[in-house]
Amino acid sequence: MFSHRLPWDRPENALAITEQARRAAGQPIVDLTVSNPTQVGLPYPEATLRQVFCDVDAAAYHPTPRGLFQARAAIAADQARRGLTVDPERLVVTASSSESYGLLFKLLCDPGDAVLVPEPSYPLFDYLARLEGIVPTAYQLAYDGAWHVDFASIEAALAEARRQGHPPRALIVVNPNNPTGSFLKRAEYLRLADLCAARGLAIIADEVFADYAWDRVSLGLTAGREPVGSVAAAADVSGAALTFSLGGLSKSCGLPQLKLGWIQVGGRAADVAAALTRLDLIADTYLSVGTPVQLAAPALLRLGAAIRTLIAARVTANRDLLRSLLPASSPCTLLPAEGGWSAILRVPAVQTDAQWADTLLQDDGILVQPGYFFDMPPGEFLVISLLPLPALFAPAMASVVARCSLPAEG
Repeated sequence: MFSHRLPWDRPENALAITEQARRAAGQPIVDLTVSNPTQVGLPYPEATLRQVFCDVDAAAYHPTPRGLFQARAAIAADQARRGLTVDPERLVVTASSSESYGLLFKLLCDPGDAVLVPEPSYPLFDYLARLEGIVPTAYQLAYDGAWHVDFASIEAALAEARRQGHPPRALIVVNPNNPTGSFLKRAEYLRLADLCAARGLAIIADEVFADYAWDRVSLGLTAGREPVGSVAAAADVSGAALTFSLGGLSKSCGLPQLKLGWIQVGGRAADVAAALTRLDLIADTYLSVGTPVQLAAPALLRLGAAIRTLIAARVTANRDLLRSLLPASSPCTLLPAEGGWSAILRVPAVQTDAQWADTLLQDDGILVQPGYFFDMPPGEFLVISLLPLPALFAPAMASVVARCSLPAEG
């Protein structure tokens, strides 16, 4: 009776079962996986947010496939603060980044086609692709003290997809990656753009965390190692592959509840025009974005600057605190990163990452994510959110480090 797009009966993992049992027993949990900025004690301007929607016309409906021009113009103007020149006519407004993926998969793929997705990265891609009837095929980010694209794995993924009868249509990059916090570098982008143009692949660049670049000193800004802030903007200059950059209010303004995302289209003019014509038809079929949030977009983008500053300060403070808990003698290592909201902690290899996460939850009441959730390479990696209140984060991370420092049980 039901679709086979997803394994609907997939059992819950052991960590989720442990978490449910602990909550059912009324035992406390310190959640170091939280990714919702509205739930971490930040002082949101609630009265101003309410006023923003009082000042827009919520009674009239203005169906526009690409999104209201004033919303697109506001998004383009906001991107200028990052040094980007964005044509509002090359923007498509969506209800979320997830919807952006859905529209692009419909645009680029037929059922059974493949898209290349990075590992490690956010596990949502598997669901988004399969719900559109397409096949996610992994390529790797390699780690040798810094994260970088493994181009050999891209070639292997392309060959494997074709061997299995799934023509590859697009390649996804996450810039900066979640959870590694690594940006795509210019030399990598140029090589990737040439590869995709030669293979007839589009590039989809998820840039929702692009506003949270930090630790710039560690980037090593040598020639070709400069981080790419907008892949679609870079495509406009290089003219190589058709490219789509994704953004939204959820991360850039810390407003996930308002459901407004966007797609920026870059590349050769003829390819961009063809893509936009088809996106207009797809978006016109759904018209999912609410008029009020589009009308409020200029005010929300202005308001988001202050919220973004609060989030960035919280993330920086928690990362600095975590670093202070890890002297050279510590058995734990904080992996370098360049941005985002997460930290990756390498822990002793006395048990697996899943076992570490379960131990921390059962014995210390601390919830973290094991690296395998994100398809991290084999090893003992824990992924930590940097959003929690410092008053919760500091003692919890001290407990994590202390737990990891205990001698292994015989």
